[in-house]
Amino acid sequence: MKRSFSIAASLAAIAALSALTPVSALAQQAERPAATPREIADAAPASDWTKIAPDDLMIITLAPTETGEERQIVIRLMSEPFAQGWVDNLRTLTRARWYDGLWIYRLVDNFVVQWGDPASDPDSGETPRPLPPGMLTPPASDYVHRTGQTMPVIDPCAAGGFSAEAICDNFAPAAGFREGWPVAWDATSIWPVHCYGMVGVGRNEAPDTGSGSELYAIIGHAPRRLDRNLALVGRVIEGMEHFSALPRGHGRMNTYEDRSDRTPIRSVRLASEMADAPRFEYLSTHSDSFARMANVFAAGTNDFYRVTAGDTDVCAVPLPVRRAGG
Repeated sequence: MKRSFSIAASLAAIAALSALTPVSALAQQAERPAATPREIADAAPASDWTKIAPDDLMIITLAPTETGEERQIVIRLMSEPFAQGWVDNLRTLTRARWYDGLWIYRLVDNFVVQWGDPASDPDSGETPRPLPPGMLTPPASDYVHRTGQTMPVIDPCAAGGFSAEAICDNFAPAAGFREGWPVAWDATSIWPVHCYGMVGVGRNEAPDTGSGSELYAIIGHAPRRLDRNLALVGRVIEGMEHFSALPRGHGRMNTYEDRSDRTPIRSVRLASEMADAPRFEYLSTHSDSFARMANVFAAGTNDFYRVTAGDTDVCAVPLPVRRAGG
């Protein structure tokens, strides 16, 4: 079931930017810390951490390695108002046990790892697995969230130098963070961006927008050219090494030529379906602790740095996530 969401209050007039905190604004707000980003996160008070709802956690269990190592990957699903049609599909597919027994079948070095049903590609020559009832077909317009009003956006690229309002972004007028997600925006729209670990929905040529039967995760340099061209539905928060360490594909489109090279998916579950599922929380991107941490990346304000860049990229600021008790 889709949940209601109102963005009007948080986007009213100038207050819009408080819910979409730009990296450089965070950096300029904070005093010069002597601590490292890890030390700042470790010292953050409990009030600076936000719990992730169990229904927003997708847990992928892969077949063990040849040496018997268990492999589990945890994905945080995208928050409203972004990509909720696709996120609903992921929950539908997961509850139907649809992903169980499928594979990781494609890996492109410094780009993406892809999993799900390779037969979703009409050129695969394979018979696709039937989708469960209740699947949605979201339109391409849902790749972004349109705010319904005009937001004030300072253009840091045109102004030159360091901006207290937003970073100079090569792909959008401004970029920053919202509820733990890296986002970009213009005067009328907001959208999540393709940073390391982000999870998206694979699709065929437009007008196809994908169903969720094929998913990918970014395992290399942020391919921001993909922003607003595919649906981003989450981010890997634990177990990324089980994706990035897999062999690279050398077949068509970097798929695995030999089916035996695919990595089997044993199961996919929502944490809300598992009695013993781990719980997670993330450092709030609107907290003072995150502001201090972002300052280290933007201004190089600890003893390691001798030359400061004075700014940073939205994808260069990691989001601290940790296991939570209870």
